Amino acid sequence: MHHNTPPPAILQSAEKGWLVFPLVPGAKRPAVRSWESRATTDHDRLARCWSAGPYNVGIATGPSRLVVVDLDVPKGDQDHPPVRTPAGVTDGADALGLLAEEHGERYPSDTYTVRSVSGGLHLYFTAPSGTELRNTAGKLGWKIDTRANGGYVVGAGSTVGGRPYRVVHEAPPAPLPSWLAKLLVPAALPPQRPLDVALSAANGLDRYLAAAVAGEIQRVKQAVEGNRNNALYQAAVALGQLVAGGELAGSDVTTKLVAEAVGKGLHESDARRTVASGLRAGSRKPRTVTRRAA
Repeated sequence: MHHNTPPPAILQSAEKGWLVFPLVPGAKRPAVRSWESRATTDHDRLARCWSAGPYNVGIATGPSRLVVVDLDVPKGDQDHPPVRTPAGVTDGADALGLLAEEHGERYPSDTYTVRSVSGGLHLYFTAPSGTELRNTAGKLGWKIDTRANGGYVVGAGSTVGGRPYRVVHEAPPAPLPSWLAKLLVPAALPPQRPLDVALSAANGLDRYLAAAVAGEIQRVKQAVEGNRNNALYQAAVALGQLVAGGELAGSDVTTKLVAEAVGKGLHESDARRTVASGLRAGSRKPRTVTRRAA
C-alpha cells in the first residue's frame, strides 16, 4: 500500500478535476508517451508516479475541459511586435488588453492565473461546451497562444531553471468569454475560388483579381531591405479585404505572399505572422468585385 503523498500542487490540480501527468523534472517536456490519454486525477496513480521523482506537473487541457490563454513576453531584443502595433503593447498581456478594447470588452483577468518562469501569464478558462477548440499560436495576436484540445500547460508548482510557476490569482477558472471563444472557433469561410482559378480564367472579373494579386506580389518583390515586412503587411491588408469579401482564398494568398517574402530573405515564421496580421486587419473592410452580367 502506497502512503506517498504527491506534492500539494499536483493534488490541488487533481482536486480541481484537472487531469495531470508528469513532465521531465525541471523541464516542460512530457516524461511519458501518450500523455493525453495517461493524464489522470487518480490519487494513487499520482502518488506512485511522483514517488519516482521530482517531476514537473503537466495539465492536459483537452480532457480537463480547459482553454488556457498563454500571454508570453518577448524573448530578447530582436523580438518586436509586428508593424502597426500601437505603442505601449510590449507583451502578450498588453496585446490581449488591446484586443479586448477593440471588441469593447473587459480584459478577462478574474480567473485562475499562473505566472510562468519567463514572466508570462497563463489565464485558465473552462472550455465552452459543444465546440472543439484546438491549440492556436498567434491567432489572437502577438505573443498570445492558446492551449485546448491536444495541448497541455506546465502547472503551478513546477520549476524550470530553478524558478517556479506560481499561482498569482487563486480563483475558479471563469468560463471562456464568448467574444474570445468566437475568435478561436475555426471560422466557416464563404465559398472562395482558389487563386489559380482566378489567375487562369479569361473573363474580365478574374483578370481583375489576378492583377490585384500580381500587383501585391510585385509590391513585396520590389520592397527594399528594411521595408520588406511593411510591404508584406500592406499587401496582406489589401488582399485580406478581397479574402473577407469571398473573392479569394486566404490560404492561397498566405502561401503566395509567404513564398515571395521568404524569397526576399524574411524568416518564414515572421512572414506568416505578418501576413496573418495583415489579413486580420484587411478583413475588417471586406471588398467584393462588382459582377457584370455576361
